[in-house]
Amino acid sequence: MSVNATTLFDAGQTAGLLDFSHLVEALKTAAIDYGRGLIIAPERQVVPFPRGGLMLSMPATADDIGIHKLVNVTPSNRALNLPTINGLVSVYNGKTGQELFVLDGPAVTARRTAAISMLALKTFLDRAPARIALIGTGKQASGHAQAIAALFPGIALLVAGRSLDSAGAFVRAHENLDLRFTPGIVSSIPQDVDAVITATSSKTPVYSEPARAGRLVIGVGAFEADSAEIAAETVLGSQIYVDDPAGARHEAGDLILAQAAWNRVMPLSEALLNGVDFGRALLFKSVGCAAWDLAAARCAQAALGL
Repeated sequence: MSVNATTLFDAGQTAGLLDFSHLVEALKTAAIDYGRGLIIAPERQVVPFPRGGLMLSMPATADDIGIHKLVNVTPSNRALNLPTINGLVSVYNGKTGQELFVLDGPAVTARRTAAISMLALKTFLDRAPARIALIGTGKQASGHAQAIAALFPGIALLVAGRSLDSAGAFVRAHENLDLRFTPGIVSSIPQDVDAVITATSSKTPVYSEPARAGRLVIGVGAFEADSAEIAAETVLGSQIYVDDPAGARHEAGDLILAQAAWNRVMPLSEALLNGVDFGRALLFKSVGCAAWDLAAARCAQAALGL
């Protein structure tokens, strides 16, 4: 198709440009670049929006490309049966600053968030996972189920909800995916699970088992200082890695409420460059940053042949 500065890709088209396997590789490159200062991504600017909402502004630049993600989070839209998150990712030529195209903001966020978790699975496990527990049954969980099916087809996925009814409804809605689903509840995670991914909107811990080597814990849902999906005991018993050290100090409630020592918290780029000690309990906390949106824009640009 012909692409120019006014080309706006809708949610489905944006998802189609962000193949998970390609996106994971783009994120790996971006994480290393970001750690080396080759991607500039300041902390997000948050501006109050009407009706209790928030406007989030997230720019990022690199030598080859620049992006600006602008999204509005409006919880009151639920009462209107409208999406709570709306927004766009504008993509620019890194040399000239000229506009290239525009991606759907929520689709970019969903795909790159799940892909960062997939990169964590590949980085912090010494083997391909055979069984994963996914805690949550919302949109973030849906994106993660799609990513797991794309990169680890056929594996066992326990979907843990607050009730068996919610978990069962999620499984039925995703039965087209190449996964061996089991519905469950958050208070019962089998011992043979290789990784646990928390993707909920809970303010209080939904996972509280002791940290142990061989089981990776990935925290995705909590992104506010007063929210924690993972209990302090689990956090403090783990070697902690984060995707964005700067953002984590303000947004990683799991770590903040546990009073984790920041000098023990390592960036994802460190693990990618130097490896990890698989003999330790490992926890990866993802808060997101505009560098990951830039990686998604690179992935879309390559898919478009630009």
